[in-house]
Amino acid sequence: MLISAGAHAQGRRVCAVGLAGQFDPGLPALCDEFREVGLFRIGSWAKRLRRMGCSEAVMVGGVDKSTLVHSRSRLWQATPDLKAISLWYRHLRHDRRSAAVLGAICDELGRLGVNLIDSTQPIPEHLASIGVMTRAKPTASQLADIEFAWPLFQDLLSLGVGQSIAVRNKDIIAVEAVEGTDRMIARAGKCCPRGGWTLCKGASADHDRRADVPTVGESTIRNAHEAGCGCIALAAGDVILVDRPETLALADEFGIAIVGQPGFSRI
Repeated sequence: MLISAGAHAQGRRVCAVGLAGQFDPGLPALCDEFREVGLFRIGSWAKRLRRMGCSEAVMVGGVDKSTLVHSRSRLWQATPDLKAISLWYRHLRHDRRSAAVLGAICDELGRLGVNLIDSTQPIPEHLASIGVMTRAKPTASQLADIEFAWPLFQDLLSLGVGQSIAVRNKDIIAVEAVEGTDRMIARAGKCCPRGGWTLCKGASADHDRRADVPTVGESTIRNAHEAGCGCIALAAGDVILVDRPETLALADEFGIAIVGQPGFSRI
């Protein structure tokens, strides 16, 4: 939704292909042209986009990585085309990490004539910025946790392990894996029933911004509040705040401080 609005604001015509069962039902109405495509039919994605006159595209939205990457039955039920099968055997049989999958897809689309570009390009105003972004201020204890955890978090990101961690009193209480941030938040709440913990979220220095840019929105804030999170530290320039004013307002309503820290991504 944000990308479509941002692209229209830049005077661009917006065309899109939506992966079957994975796109927001409100998306087609926001596009000048829209087509639904099969989940694993990469050749069809490129063909549809080229017919719409697109040579550049951004990849946005969420796909359940835990089922997409690790469930063989779902892969074959989706009837992949020859491009997807070739991509699987050439690059992904022995490396099913999300970054490897997304990077290979981006490269393959480029070879097919559709170049994936930085997905934050149309929405720079929605990226996290340095400093406290909410009226709610972090406590001294939360700032100390961020100072302690941020270098460790950077090391973790460099290993390609998730995009978030949870910390309280200089203890790392949860690390995001393939389950995604929201499920990690719920797990952190169970590990720390007293609440008051801090969420750190960002992207690695070599993160590929053509796909899978970390995001925080109202649903993230609600989940964090329910799990007892009191502060969120975001890598400035590396994390999208979906509907930024509304997201920050909701954080203030729940008394959650949101702080922008120096980002790690240099792409």
